[in-house]
Amino acid sequence: QVQLVESGGGLVQAGGSLRLSCAASGSFFSINAMGWYRQAPGKQRELVAAITSGGSTNYADSVKGRFTISRDNAKNTVYLQMNSLKPEDTAVYYCHMKILRFILGVNSDYWGQGTQVTVSS
Repeated sequence: QVQLVESGGGLVQAGGSLRLSCAASGSFFSINAMGWYRQAPGKQRELVAAITSGGSTNYADSVKGRFTISRDNAKNTVYLQMNSLKPEDTAVYYCHMKILRFILGVNSDYWGQGTQVTVSS
């Protein structure tokens, strides 16, 4: 089994910073793409940032210049550094990984349990 465990959410004032972490555990061959999504009340889940196994990144326009995604392959962990937070960043944040469990298998999607980020004005 593969598990993704998130940490780092919380309550912060506008303009503040938070750092989210998500670590994968269990048995697998490799982790390919990693990313962060978020879902605000009444809205669809949206991509916030993603990073490939080679380190290429992409961001939602709404977070460019404020959020930074990174990964530590030795720790099977993805991070999201969030600076200059705004009330509109309030949402449940989910990490996502495409994981190859077996060398001759296919990539499968795995999700974290979600962590609440609340930004007060």
